[in-house]
Formats: sequence, structure tokens, C-alpha cells
Amino acid sequence: MDTSNNNNNNYNYYYDPNENKSKEEKKAIKRAKRAQKQAQRRERRQGESFGFKLAKVACVAVVFGLVSGSVFAGTERFILKDRGNDSSTQSVEAQTISKSNLLDSTSVSTATTVSDVSDIVDNVMPSIVAVTNLSYTEYRNLFGRTATYENEAAGSGIIISQDDEYIYIATNNHVVEGAETLTITFCDDAAVPATVKGTDASVDLAVVAVKISDIDSDTMSNIQVASVGDSDTLKVGESAVVIGNALGYGQSVTTGIISATERDVTLQNEDGTTITNSLIQTDAAVNPGNSGGALLNINGQVVGIVSAKYSDTAVEGMGYAIPITTAQTIISELINRKEVSAEDASYFGIAGVDISASMSSYYNIPQGVYVSKVASGSGAELADISQKDVITKFNGKSVSSMEEISEQMKYIPAGTTISVTVAKANDDYKETDVKVTLSNKMK
Repeated sequence: MDTSNNNNNNYNYYYDPNENKSKEEKKAIKRAKRAQKQAQRRERRQGESFGFKLAKVACVAVVFGLVSGSVFAGTERFILKDRGNDSSTQSVEAQTISKSNLLDSTSVSTATTVSDVSDIVDNVMPSIVAVTNLSYTEYRNLFGRTATYENEAAGSGIIISQDDEYIYIATNNHVVEGAETLTITFCDDAAVPATVKGTDASVDLAVVAVKISDIDSDTMSNIQVASVGDSDTLKVGESAVVIGNALGYGQSVTTGIISATERDVTLQNEDGTTITNSLIQTDAAVNPGNSGGALLNINGQVVGIVSAKYSDTAVEGMGYAIPITTAQTIISELINRKEVSAEDASYFGIAGVDISASMSSYYNIPQGVYVSKVASGSGAELADISQKDVITKFNGKSVSSMEEISEQMKYIPAGTTISVTVAKANDDYKETDVKVTLSNKMK
């Protein structure tokens, strides 16, 4: 028995029926196969009926309808203005509470690229919270009677700082706007009441305060202050992670890259007012409820506060975040500022009407606060602010409502001189900066 080819029995041979064909015949066969595949793809595309497409859209609408009453989508729409290898993460075991009873910061990874972000999430999740906003809306029913209904909306927040009495959480202004009550839910599902420490609507930022006395010791041992990075050093194309309370279901994680930096985005709120800021763009999925959550770099450091997403059936992967280097200064001001006493309260001296984006377009005047009346002898009158003028900035910050001016004045003592930008009615609404010395409200 011949065993010279026994070793060949260990292999499976494949017979190619085209191996004896000429090169021209082989090329013709390949072209025919390609044409057949293209025809099949066209048939599949054509076979997807309008009814199926409509069903997909309806499904999205049904899901949104179920959750829209309890989530924040951020802003409804905005206008864009263009300006011009795998490795595992390396982390340090985090300690939760220091001997001084102050929260430690989350651990920082030293990776440059990553495919598995679970280590980053483990480090950062103790600093991310869910924010629940309970508000009430008045409406007039069919019988002409005024009634109210309850709104419960969900957003996200980041533990950003702590002192001896409070833990401070950074989030978006639109997440806490109009809140009758606020509830913070930590990573261990413990829920505690919270209050708004301060807001800045011009950049869509807010700080929420939670009393340490309201947090039990077990939760204190589980939470941390977020480690903050430098958003000015971000490079387009580097990896990014988003963590937030998507759809109000609890914290979830999405990944992507930094798609653009310094992207000018104009946001339009439900009341018609608009704000324009320079934001970070990412293709990491941003969903309703993510507002106020964290945009992280690959080291697990917060580089942005998620603010909005572009929502359109023709668009995917366009989420936006406020750069943390921009937000830090404002957050610090909101934490540290204190309301002045009644004796030191300041008085501006105008009555005004809010000018929304739609009103601005209709009346062809700037968006801001329309001056309907100026008090005699007030700081506003002495600064030559007149009836029919429009105030666009107050104390260096853009304003679009009297409420925003009043909010700022709570922290400015009488006698302070501030800068106010006024669009003058008698000069075709050309903007000019004036100095206003605020008088004492008691006089």
C-alpha cells in the first residue's frame, strides 16, 4: 500500500471550477457577479415600501411621545455658522472620601486611544447625577377657568465642587428653568432635594446645591468630584465619551470623537429667545436627558458640559457641549456670589418688555429688553437710556428678558457701576456701551 501521500489526507482540497479558464473569461465572470449583486441591492432598496419607512418614523414618534413629558431635549433647533491604534486604559484605584470628609476627585487615565471605555466609566460615574425638575404650568380650560398641570423633566449634572456645607453640581440652565422642586439622584440611586444656586442663561449654565446634611454616609462614600480637563487643547478626531441621564432612564454611556471645536451655534429656546455660543461638536450620541451631562476626553476628564443636539431626520451624530474652560469661570462665579441684603439692594430704574427672536424679526428691532419706561433720577436715566431703546447686554452678559436683568441685580450692591449695551432707538438701533451707576433700592 502506497503511503507516500498519506500526509495529504490531513487537508481539505478546494476545487476551483474557473481555474482552467482564461483571464478574459475570469474577468467576465467577476463583472457578471458584481452586476448581479448591484441588481440585488437595487431590488432590496426598491422593495422597502413607503409603509415600512413611515412605520420607522412613527415608531420614533411613539417613543418620543412616551418620554417627552419627562425629558429635556435641550433646544428645539439651531443655526450653524462654520468657523473656519487600540490600547487599554491605565487607571488608578480611586479613594472615595478623604479624612477631611471632602470628596476626592475621580481618577484620570493615561491612555491615548481606547476601544473599551469601561474603566473610564467606572472612574467617572460617581461624579455624574440625574436631575429631576418638577414644575407647574397654568392653562385655561374650555370653561375659561385657570388650571395647572404638573411637568416632570429629566436632565443630567456633574459634581463639580464641594465646601463644608454643600455639594455643587454643574448643569444647563434649561434643565433647571422654572423648577418648583429639584431632585438629584446619585450613582447609588439615592435621591435628595436640591436648590438652584445660580444660573447664567446667556451661556445656558446653572449650578445646583445639595446640602451635605441631606446625604447619608453610604452615599457620601460612593460619590466623587469630577476631574476637569482642558478643553482648549482638544484636537479634532480624538476620542470622546458622553455620560448622562438619556431619556430619563438613568445614566448611560455613548462614545465617539471630537468632530469640531469652536463651532458657533445659535440655540432657540421654546420662548423664542436665542443665544449664540462657541461649542464643541461630537458625534457621540446625545439624546434628550443628556443635557447637563459630561463630555469626557480619553483620560476620563470633563472637557465639556453637554448642551444640545441637532435633531433632524437627515442628520446624525451632531451633539454639542459647552467647553469646560469657558464654563469653569462662570460656575465659580455662580458658586461664590452672594445675594446682597435689602439695605444694599440696587435699583436700575426701567420697566421693560422681553423681545423674543420672533418679535425682533417682526418689529425689526434687536432681541433683548425693550425699555417701556425710565424712572426719573435713576441710574438708567443718568446714563441716557431712553424709552424705546433696547438693552442687549447687562453687566457684560447678553440678556433677553427682564427676569435675567433682575436675577443679576440680586448680586450687585447699590453704588456699583456696570456696563450696559443699549441699541438706541434714535440712532436706528445702533448698539452703544454706557456706564450705569446703580442707585439704592431703598431710596
